[in-house]
Amino acid sequence: MQPTDVHAGVAAAVQRHGAAPSSLLQVLIAVQDRLGYLAPSALTEVAAALDLPRAHVEGVAGFYSFLHTSPAGRYRILFADNVIERMQGSAELMHALCGKLWVEPGRVSEDGLVGVAPTSCIGMGDQGPAALVNGRPITRLTHARINEIAELVRREVPLEQWPAAFFTVDDNVRRTDALLGTRLAAGDALAAALRMGRSGWLDEMQRSNLRGRGGAGFTTAVKWTACRDAAGPQKVVVCNADEGEPGTFKDRLLLTRMADAVFEGMTLAAWATGAQLGLLYLRGEYRYLLDALNATLTQRRAAGLLGRNILGEAGFDFDIAIHLGAGAYICGEETALLESLEGKRGTPRIRPPFPVTHGYLGRPTVVNNVETLAKTCLIACGGGAAFAATGTAQSTGTKLLSISGDCAAPGIYEYPFGVTVERVLEDCGASDTQAVQVGGAAGITLAAYEFQRRIAFEDVPTAGAFMVFDSGRDLFEVARNFVAFFAHESCGFCTPCRVGTGLLKAAMDKFASGHGSRGDLADIEWIDRLLKNASHCGLGASAPNPVLDTLLKFRSFYERRMQTADFEPAFDLDQALAPARRVSGRDDAAAHLAARATGDAS
Repeated sequence: MQPTDVHAGVAAAVQRHGAAPSSLLQVLIAVQDRLGYLAPSALTEVAAALDLPRAHVEGVAGFYSFLHTSPAGRYRILFADNVIERMQGSAELMHALCGKLWVEPGRVSEDGLVGVAPTSCIGMGDQGPAALVNGRPITRLTHARINEIAELVRREVPLEQWPAAFFTVDDNVRRTDALLGTRLAAGDALAAALRMGRSGWLDEMQRSNLRGRGGAGFTTAVKWTACRDAAGPQKVVVCNADEGEPGTFKDRLLLTRMADAVFEGMTLAAWATGAQLGLLYLRGEYRYLLDALNATLTQRRAAGLLGRNILGEAGFDFDIAIHLGAGAYICGEETALLESLEGKRGTPRIRPPFPVTHGYLGRPTVVNNVETLAKTCLIACGGGAAFAATGTAQSTGTKLLSISGDCAAPGIYEYPFGVTVERVLEDCGASDTQAVQVGGAAGITLAAYEFQRRIAFEDVPTAGAFMVFDSGRDLFEVARNFVAFFAHESCGFCTPCRVGTGLLKAAMDKFASGHGSRGDLADIEWIDRLLKNASHCGLGASAPNPVLDTLLKFRSFYERRMQTADFEPAFDLDQALAPARRVSGRDDAAAHLAARATGDAS
């Protein structure tokens, strides 16, 4: 990499995104796009251009899994490693491609041409196995398609010339209701809210009792009111489009099919709170949607739905920018997302203060989920009371479910809150269902005797993931996959999560290798309590959920792996000394620990 190339690449990125420290992540993404990876000289140039310590820049570059400080291959192929894709055969397909390209998983080929590795859920569980190739999703992988990909890579065919069918992403809408079944024209909801006035619009939101659809379920009107009343004129609306929870892909659909409604919802939030700046944080896995989203923003500006004096309303000034994530599950947590928007590592903040008073760059900030914002358009057009008439008293309106796994028709289903798990399973064509994971890795595992429970905040809350497992699935391996996910995605800030998730993964791996014991089960339960009670944020606190649930409801999957009730070490010290025996040329009884322990060497 030539110094002139580095200088030009950094200069272009800074010119595009600005020289403020808060633009650091966007600058790093742009530099990597141009240069292929973030070489040490590039990090030095970025630090100088943004007037930041070199160590800070390198720390941010090392935090996000889609940023590379060493060459990652001209073709970077990342296979989704979510448990659903594992069930669909993604691991076997990845190893098949590695064999054809003569590259080890997680490594780059010696000629620098290609790198192949697993990654976390990429939001394609309804049409997997799936992978990202240089950031673009390829769905429904098969061995035949793997053969084609290997040949295209070997011939160094540019990605633009690959078959278009490879990159088809279907919406897979299976059931519609109030949101997906309504045609919302751009500007209609906004015009209705303007007629109500700012206070009248907030009153309508309060009547709707809309709760956040990101999983936490906080009342939207309360959040907006707190932001409106917070001191400071420079208020901000943030759309959290970092849909990283394994098994969730509803936001992908909304950003693809209903981007106008999402942006209009952000503008409705701005009308209620007085915000002038909107930021949509788009997860790196959905970067392929960026151009279309920016085109929608351009159309809205041209139509007077963004910018100054929106729809002729004097003083109503609001515009939206899109910021890219770079592969970090933790950034779905709202304060970690704000840190990332500010160009930092995605480390969750201590609360209080809360974002509504001290959010983006210290300004009062509303952070809402994609689905939440789209739903506000229904409230503006139809009224809060009509919205609240659907669902339950504590969970008004409808919910989008991302259904995947062992069912005939995976995809997006919209139901009024209060629908039973059993009804959902019938509709998606699931049979012989052993368990359902609702809410993703951080959610709850339901056994068959619980299928009469209802999807609602007061019973089974969910951000939208609904993963189905039939009786042929090993639920220990399901929980083990989730534990490995949490260990990989821990931000490392707090010791309980950083160490605890690693210990939990090691314990699960020990059971998988056949060395588990009742003592190890006790250790697992102790680690689970530690993570629950001492972690800094929700990621660590929810990391043991899959293990706690499967131990309680499906304990036999653990016990069948126990060879003994007594403790059995997973580490074989005698085997570890085998290289030393080979070097010394000794393999007699005295050179083995077992012989020494029994006194045979005497």
